[in-house]
Amino acid sequence: MMLGLSLSAFTTLHVVISLIAIVAGLVVMFGMLGPHKAGTLTGTFLLFTILTSVTGFMFPFNGITPGIMVGLLSMILLAIACIALYAMHLSGAWRPIYVLTALISLYLNVFVLQVQSFSKIPPLHELAPGDPPGGPVFAVVQGIVLLFFVVMIARVWRRFKPL
Repeated sequence: MMLGLSLSAFTTLHVVISLIAIVAGLVVMFGMLGPHKAGTLTGTFLLFTILTSVTGFMFPFNGITPGIMVGLLSMILLAIACIALYAMHLSGAWRPIYVLTALISLYLNVFVLQVQSFSKIPPLHELAPGDPPGGPVFAVVQGIVLLFFVVMIARVWRRFKPL
């Protein structure tokens, strides 16, 4: 039991939190391509991405796992993103620092979604068997998503002008 929930219910809660974070993050990322004022959706993205890592740490595990390492990296990046946005107000060098830390955190969340999707969804698992998933299909999907994020981060880096 975690937070008074069965493991199954807690997993569902964690997945819902993660999906809210990803959807909000993608909307925020595309919004950063034009004049952008950090608002409720940005706060939702940051909060739910933090909650994704926090709830991820609550699952039973033995030792340090790749998921724990991704969660720790994400939490560090999110702390820096929050400082850049809320304490430093994106002034000077804090603007590109925010872009990198927030969007890499989003990528990490999407990366975990991909790994979990190929691990837990039977048709995807058949295309990329193993734990963790592997093979050419998984590598191609990972490559496409990584390339998408590299291109988007570069575009946002150049165009993001906070209001």
